[in-house]
Amino acid sequence: MTHTRLKDPSVRRSLTLFRAFLREQTDPERCYTLLARDSADQLERYAPLSGSVVVDVGGGSGHFTQEFRRRGAHAYLFEPDRRELRARGGPQEGAVLADGYLLPLADGAADVCFSSNVLEHVADPRTFLSELVRVTRPGGLIYVSYTNWLSPWGGHETAPWHYLGARRARERYRRRTGRPAKHTLGENLFAIHIGPVLRHVRGRQDVTVVAARSRYWPFLASAVTRIPGLREIATWNLLLILRRCS
Repeated sequence: MTHTRLKDPSVRRSLTLFRAFLREQTDPERCYTLLARDSADQLERYAPLSGSVVVDVGGGSGHFTQEFRRRGAHAYLFEPDRRELRARGGPQEGAVLADGYLLPLADGAADVCFSSNVLEHVADPRTFLSELVRVTRPGGLIYVSYTNWLSPWGGHETAPWHYLGARRARERYRRRTGRPAKHTLGENLFAIHIGPVLRHVRGRQDVTVVAARSRYWPFLASAVTRIPGLREIATWNLLLILRRCS
């Protein structure tokens, strides 16, 4: 696949990613390859990847790590799920089985700490964010994106029926597919909201907020996150770019 850089934000980019997302179950390789390239494009708007040490926390089967390396970064994957590490025929080189709450890294080891769609799967997002900050050097970047609970996709595979209740959505999914849903609210999926996360990061003394925006919106990507209430539904997926303070 030829790498075509998609302008961010743009309607074309959003449609391309959305179409790939709709085929995530049947063609995960294309979906996550496109998403990894798009994420690397976003990061390179703020800092060069070539020569940087990038820590990919919760990066699953390694698509993001692989893309960062393709762009010249020294990238390392830290993933807590053995099954994810084996998903593409075995663990990727430089992959570490590790919990995002307690990364086996020294303070300030990374130039960039990257986490895509992980925050909604941790019970204690503040501790998780603090660990990402800890391992990032002063002046380095923290990239965090997540799907908030009230997003149309907040229920993941059970969306949008999670609006009627998580249990009802799971039961509907089981009836429709004949198998249990992968995610259970309160176990491996949590109701994380945008307002509390924004207040938390803006109130921290060890980071500054470089960007807070919808990850996928083709217009008004930053404006939508400024409107309480509406942002919980309309943002879809919140992207935070933070810079570690001295």
